[in-house]
Amino acid sequence: MAVLQYAESMQRITDMERVAAILAPLGVGVREIPVMAAGAAALLAQAQLDADAQAALLAVLDDVFQRLQREKGYQERDLVVLYPGHPQLPELDARFRRIHTHEDEEVRYIVDGAGVFGFVLEDGAQVELTVRAGDYIHIPANVEHWFRLNDAQRIKAVRYFSARGGWTPHYTNRALQHFPGS
Repeated sequence: MAVLQYAESMQRITDMERVAAILAPLGVGVREIPVMAAGAAALLAQAQLDADAQAALLAVLDDVFQRLQREKGYQERDLVVLYPGHPQLPELDARFRRIHTHEDEEVRYIVDGAGVFGFVLEDGAQVELTVRAGDYIHIPANVEHWFRLNDAQRIKAVRYFSARGGWTPHYTNRALQHFPGS
């Protein structure tokens, strides 16, 4: 279940209707899609997955991909697997922790672990949304956002694409506000 927190506040919002209402002006959508694929448990339990294991996990999650193809027209998908000790973890964390936009939508289905997406609201306020296994998030193009891992530094997320272009981050140089507990 996703949890929303405002910068400089300890208040956490877990009611999905309130979360959706706060993010709606940005066009950001969050919904739950339970991870219940047969054969996924053993793959999800592993911190690291080689290319064959990643392909196997995507295959057991194929029903979600097919549904999203029908609903949203996605043509491709891949799997992001981050874990403590990942050789590029510090570089990736630094790259996406800064506030940026993309020319294309960003879509993630979290199947294991957790991560934090942050957003700049229309009034300039900043919020962070912690997403966990079973959360699906859609961020439209040109929405100011960032991403970071939580303390566990472990996430498996399926990325969905209509096309592969538009993924270069365009940094806004807006200062990131303080989030207690992050």
